[in-house]
Amino acid sequence: MIHVIATIELAPGGREAFLKEFHALVPQVKAEDGCIAYGPTVDVASGIPAQGRLRADVVTVVEQWRDVPALQAHLVAPHMQAYRGKVKDLVRGMQLQVLEPA
Repeated sequence: MIHVIATIELAPGGREAFLKEFHALVPQVKAEDGCIAYGPTVDVASGIPAQGRLRADVVTVVEQWRDVPALQAHLVAPHMQAYRGKVKDLVRGMQLQVLEPA
């Protein structure tokens, strides 16, 4: 199993519109072969000193996949290509971390 953390930086004020499109996508992704978990998250104020500043224009996607080939298939799935077209004007940047249990 692998874990994926995708940090998506959005245009100012674009988070709600982005999340609307993202939530519509989630059932299709969860139906993909090899998808274990897939969901968007947003920063929450915790009061914990080690937490960084809250990011109003960031969505972090937390994912689990059976293996790297399943993740690679996900990235080129037709519904992912359609989704990217719908959110392209809302996204300013994205970082991806692919991790394995240690």
